Amino acid sequence: MSDLFNGLKVMVVDDSKTIRRTAETLLKKQGCDVVTGVDGYDALSKIADYKPDIIFIDIMMPRLDGYQTCALVKSNQAFKKTPIIMLSSKDGVFDKAKGRVVGSDNYLTKPFSRDELLNAISTQLDGNAATAV
Repeated sequence: MSDLFNGLKVMVVDDSKTIRRTAETLLKKQGCDVVTGVDGYDALSKIADYKPDIIFIDIMMPRLDGYQTCALVKSNQAFKKTPIIMLSSKDGVFDKAKGRVVGSDNYLTKPFSRDELLNAISTQLDGNAATAV
């Protein structure tokens, strides 16, 4: 288990129970503290109390989609610098570009492997550590 992940607060927002459970299991094995949300509204109701270090948001969700959720999170001063990684089963240039426009920091295509999930986090944490200095 890497110290990088130990105690890291991660939020995973996806309407797929399978994706939430998979990500939660993989991340908890690495020592992360994980909270999940079933859609954008659920995430927004939990984010202020949980204060995640990094957030994974599925693009296609009912009620409030990932793009809208990302934009709302990034518009809040308290979470403006919190890395957001968009999740999608589509690997299109348009989806990635739209994610960037609303403030996402990275993009991960589903289904993802353990290494892809952990690398996405490492990349964001390394980048934030470098820019924080």
